[in-house]
Amino acid sequence: QVQLVESGGGLVQAGGSLRLSCAAPGRTFSRYGMGWFRQAPGQEREFVAGISWDARNTYYLDSVKGRFTISRDIAKNTVTLQMNSLKPEDTAVYYCAAAKAPLWNGVNKSPAAFGTWGQGTQVTVSS
Repeated sequence: QVQLVESGGGLVQAGGSLRLSCAAPGRTFSRYGMGWFRQAPGQEREFVAGISWDARNTYYLDSVKGRFTISRDIAKNTVTLQMNSLKPEDTAVYYCAAAKAPLWNGVNKSPAAFGTWGQGTQVTVSS
């Protein structure tokens, strides 16, 4: 059962920007870390960015540092991924996820550490 809903994907030229949003209708994840993952065809799902339950700490895949920014609005129960300077290699399906354990501290960035997922949103960056 999908409990997270992503939006904001699309087609953009290299160097452009997209803003992904994740909502959790009917459920709160205020005490859980949240993450964004992506999966390209034929590749494993990989961690892209994460944010602690209190928004004090953020974590990024090395290749997106300085280009992507994760944030959360605890009151609105939403998580956002701002993606700038997009590259063709950023092309993938992007998934929002909530950590299984409360107070996730960013150490375990494996998909197995996340238990609630969205359906994914396609991001395509053309060269």
